[in-house]
Amino acid sequence: MTTMNELTAAAEFLRRKFPHGGRILCAVSGGLDSMCLLDYMTRQSGFSVAVAHFNHRLRGAEADRDEQFVRDFCAHHRIPFVSGNGDTHALAEREGLSVEEAARRLRYEFLQETAEKNGADAIFTAHHADDNAETVLLNLVRGTGSAGLAGIPQVRGNLCRPFLRIPRAELADYAAAHGIPHVEDSTNEDPEAAARNALRSTVMPVLRQLNPRFAENIARTSAILREESDALESMARGLTEQAKELPDGVAIPCLMLMDVPNAVAERTILQLMAQTAGHRKDLTAAHVVAVLDLARGRTTEAEVSLPYGMTARRKKYTLEITQKPARPAGQSISAGDSVDFDGTVVSLSEQNFPGALPVGLPAGAALTVTSWRPSDWLRLPGSRGKRSFKRLCAERGLTPEERDALPVLRVGETHAADPVFGVQPDFAPCSGKETVFVKFTKKTEERDYEK
Repeated sequence: MTTMNELTAAAEFLRRKFPHGGRILCAVSGGLDSMCLLDYMTRQSGFSVAVAHFNHRLRGAEADRDEQFVRDFCAHHRIPFVSGNGDTHALAEREGLSVEEAARRLRYEFLQETAEKNGADAIFTAHHADDNAETVLLNLVRGTGSAGLAGIPQVRGNLCRPFLRIPRAELADYAAAHGIPHVEDSTNEDPEAAARNALRSTVMPVLRQLNPRFAENIARTSAILREESDALESMARGLTEQAKELPDGVAIPCLMLMDVPNAVAERTILQLMAQTAGHRKDLTAAHVVAVLDLARGRTTEAEVSLPYGMTARRKKYTLEITQKPARPAGQSISAGDSVDFDGTVVSLSEQNFPGALPVGLPAGAALTVTSWRPSDWLRLPGSRGKRSFKRLCAERGLTPEERDALPVLRVGETHAADPVFGVQPDFAPCSGKETVFVKFTKKTEERDYEK
């Protein structure tokens, strides 16, 4: 069995970064990893520990159960406890983020605010070597440079991950040895976690057979790559700071991107895209290469479409990266109403009319018209399972801009109908349901009809 003293990587981290102890805010979800972190830190001399728990309001009663579990544990052990919550779906919809990215943003904003209010010297999270290995492998599969292969940083500002060099199996042994209670999180069953689940259940066991300490080896390699990447990031930042701000983006002379090595130019492009979008999520190596080719005149294309409504254009000797306004906010709708959603009129009626689609509704259903969400998974006629709306749109040849402009009729939080894939089978008219009729009409089609 693992004992407390065997978490040597965490002990070394604390000796190196906090030789005199300090005030620590532990992010605790209630899962095994974070409960191990809390237990471990309460055993360290020279440290005072407080707990922060964030409820993302994504899992209903289960999320409330987790919060109560952590609250009760802290009360029993007299550990200061602070909780927070936020509307993750609303933020994702408002700013065009994935649910995962919106949850991360809300969580870290809460942690930073709580740390500041409580005078904490640092925030500790329970990310471990397996988390880092998964991140590195996913980045490698999706396409990345050394920044992506550097994985999760152990320290970023006041955010620290003392378990980052420790495999999860060692934490599980630690929990068993000390009888540490925890709750299980069903988030791993969420479709958004499919990629990590595939790695966790199929790829990681094979790598562990080849080398039981592969996750720790990846962590060591990532640390080396991170130092090298940080040096290149600093050089790129010097170029980024010279870019000109535009009302809707940034502009930089193409010559500046031609006179530096690829490693610096690519990081500069990524920094400019991230600055325009407000984050780096879903900005891939393929996007970076396409924009750099545009800036260096290696393509005949006049512009490159990017995620989050961004577009890169070369205008003579200048590269511009701009972003269209955020996706429209959701709007309530009821029978007899019409709403304008980014150039598409959504009409709803209790009576059938030309071009309308019948939708079966449960009694008293709340109806809204919104943009798509990363949590939208559809079942198409003739198919067995569900597939993501994002992938289905890509297979239909829709650009990200076209996809983001599509209105979705929602029943509660559920995707019921849209102008591309029609009405979902769960909302087909049948006995016991109220039937309404919806029509999606582009404004250009209305003008053509009037003519």
